[in-house]
Amino acid sequence: MVAKPIWNSFETFSKFPVLRESLHVDVSIIGAGITGITTAYFLKKAGLKVAVLDAGKIGMGTTGHSTGNLYTIIDQLLSSLDSKYDKEIIQKVLKARDFGFQTIERILRQEDIDCDYTVQPMYLFSNDKADKIEEELGISSRLGVPNLEVSPSDFPFKAKKVIKYPHQAQFNPFLYVHNLANKIVSRECQIFQDSKVEKIDKQEKGGYIISTKSGSVSSGYLVHATHTPKGIDLKFDTTLGPYREYAIAAKLAKDNYPSGIFWEYKKDEKFSFRAYKRNGHHYIVAVGKSFKVGQSQHNKDLLESLEAYLKEKFPVKEVTHYWGGQNYKPADLLPFIGRKSPGANEYIATGFSTDGLVYGTLAGKIITDLITGNKNQYEDVFNPLRVNPVKSARAFTRENLNVAKEFFKDHILGSSTKELQKLKKGEGKIMEIEGKKLAISRDENMKYHVVSAYCTHLGCIIHWNDLEKSWDCPCHGSRFKPSGEVIEGPAIDALSKVDENNENG
Repeated sequence: MVAKPIWNSFETFSKFPVLRESLHVDVSIIGAGITGITTAYFLKKAGLKVAVLDAGKIGMGTTGHSTGNLYTIIDQLLSSLDSKYDKEIIQKVLKARDFGFQTIERILRQEDIDCDYTVQPMYLFSNDKADKIEEELGISSRLGVPNLEVSPSDFPFKAKKVIKYPHQAQFNPFLYVHNLANKIVSRECQIFQDSKVEKIDKQEKGGYIISTKSGSVSSGYLVHATHTPKGIDLKFDTTLGPYREYAIAAKLAKDNYPSGIFWEYKKDEKFSFRAYKRNGHHYIVAVGKSFKVGQSQHNKDLLESLEAYLKEKFPVKEVTHYWGGQNYKPADLLPFIGRKSPGANEYIATGFSTDGLVYGTLAGKIITDLITGNKNQYEDVFNPLRVNPVKSARAFTRENLNVAKEFFKDHILGSSTKELQKLKKGEGKIMEIEGKKLAISRDENMKYHVVSAYCTHLGCIIHWNDLEKSWDCPCHGSRFKPSGEVIEGPAIDALSKVDENNENG
């Protein structure tokens, strides 16, 4: 079993350059996932000069770690919106998502993009939460969302209640973004990988300069397409909850792969699964066990639980891949797409939950319309400057009490230096040595890695992820390598290295 997404496991892909010069463009975009590349696509079509920078590889961040499922409902279900918003707002959200969905279909047809796109039905089902499915069925019908109730006797999996949503879809998200990037890259639309933005300077006369280790880009407009804004911004730090879940791809003992997108609700958990085929290779992909970043005691157990779930459903021959994906849930359930602050030429797209493939595409069009001065019918409902105190109050309080609990708990606990010698390979632990809190881990070669235990974003104590071998912040979702470099999240700076003992102790 390899620790990588199934989506980029089949071919050798084209490489994009590292930024090694100083450029001037109309619009700078930070992030080359579906949001950043789609925004660049529309801006180029509008005649603007664009530069896209990504800290990693194109399409291999959040987009490349997603499910590849495309649907017009939302991850947290329509019942969650129904409890907060009136019918008009919910229908506008659904129309916006349908627009994003159809935009993906239109782009891949017009640009002839190879991404294993297939139209599929989507099923919501449960054997022990039938009331949840019944509620969703009623709300879907009331809102005019096309759906069918399926008899459990005609359904291939054990269930007491089943809804079918026709004409949803699946694709390979990495292939879609990577191949779209190849279609648009040019002198007017330059795309750079392995080009981490280390500094953003706002100019007094307007415009922005973003700097990397080996280059810079100046522009009149700046777009953050990084799935959460980089740096400190209390509005978003306090209204976005960071969550993570794991995915696995497996081969079955029998060639009996299901057609469709399947979401199952079991107690307070949701699992999803789908089939995927590429170059004659067939897989089943399963996702589940959502959890707050940095707050799982044993991440390995979550993966084992997901494997056990899949084996309950199918005769699994071999689990071939596993990976993790991160998302940010907004307190009022709606993404933030648009201007970051009043009158600014700085734009964000964040808070997509796990619905980012469609929302990211929608964001590309909304942001392009805002930059080019065109009215977009969906810009108001997702405006980052909106104030929804009643809609978000309970979730806001819950998320921030959780942050306060983690901050307080970890700042008063310490460990003895005796624990250092007990640390095994692949393990990490927070220890207090000579009055300093240190994050100490040991790699497969028994080498110690020692970094500061304080997240560089807002100072929370990081936690060890025993599955992905990373330091994860339980407050706002920043993640770091054992050596301290940022993997993802709002943190910009690496964890400071305190000491490294190369001895095999």
